[in-house]
Amino acid sequence: MSKINKKIESLIRREIQEMAAYHVPEATGLVKLDAMENPFAWPEEMKVEWLQMLSKAEPNRYPDPSAKELVLGLRDCFDVPSELGVVLGNGSDELIQLILMAMNDGAAVMAPTPSFVMYRHIANSLGLSFVGVPLNKDFSLNVPAMISTIKQNDPAVIFLAYPNNPTANLFDDDDLLAILEAANGLVVIDEAYQPFAQKTFLNRAPDFEKLLVMRTVSKLGLAGLRLGFVVGHKSLTDQLEKIRLPYNINVFTQLTATFAFKQIDVLNAQAAVICEQRELLLEKLSSLLGVEVFPSEANFILFSLVSDSAESVFEALKQAGVLIKKMGDVPGLPSECLRVTVGTSSENDLFIEKLSSIVKQ
Repeated sequence: MSKINKKIESLIRREIQEMAAYHVPEATGLVKLDAMENPFAWPEEMKVEWLQMLSKAEPNRYPDPSAKELVLGLRDCFDVPSELGVVLGNGSDELIQLILMAMNDGAAVMAPTPSFVMYRHIANSLGLSFVGVPLNKDFSLNVPAMISTIKQNDPAVIFLAYPNNPTANLFDDDDLLAILEAANGLVVIDEAYQPFAQKTFLNRAPDFEKLLVMRTVSKLGLAGLRLGFVVGHKSLTDQLEKIRLPYNINVFTQLTATFAFKQIDVLNAQAAVICEQRELLLEKLSSLLGVEVFPSEANFILFSLVSDSAESVFEALKQAGVLIKKMGDVPGLPSECLRVTVGTSSENDLFIEKLSSIVKQ
């Protein structure tokens, strides 16, 4: 990190100076199985129609600030009731930031751990206290501990990833409902991997004014658009709209997402193939003697190494042309953990071939 002038340093909050930037590894020339992306391109005829539509875009003009057509398409595509509000974000990361920016100074933010790193990262960046509650050994929610922490810390916001990242499991519905009932603040159920789990709390959103259901279209096959949305009672979403930056959803994202929602059957079919490939990959990984594999309801698989170093296996795979995710020292995960995104059949076969030649059997 470059040195900073003392005067400039004094202007920057201490918690920012102590943070590390979110790192995205270089992937050029590698089979990219580290970022939970949909590996499938669009069908050629769909791509041609999309490019023809984009040719009518006017990049010299600001986009529709409320993205009216996109919101209508989104409501229709994902069955969002008209009585609920929708807030759009530049990916779900921006929505997490937006929700936390709206909270009072000194508010506490709570999530089970391990979970999506941006809950803690963004809370820290805004000077809010983050309280993590360790998962059980089987990665299920420790509901008594969470309810005790709610009573002790009274968090303004609780994040629950459903399925969870990086563990890939779905929390039990009754456990989520118990937390919803116990919470005094907002409960955000993050459904980033919903296309692969086929379960949702969106239909329960009308029943709980404190519930926000958050989605991203990134995992569905639109990662390049950076589009997320949060759904909830309008009493909440109207407040979030006040601090959403104008024009945060650019004209190309608005046009492309609106188009893609009309082609949702194509994206859903791709998600179904990914689920099929996930099951095959789980089976092949489980057959390796040097690997412990954890169940998955997402488009990625978490596994740990019995006798090998995650660092050495990660680097050996990278040298073999395959990039996966090295988890590092994450409290609550077994040691020597790695995470692999489900790719195409050929990508998955290559990964298994290289991994089986690297790990100690």
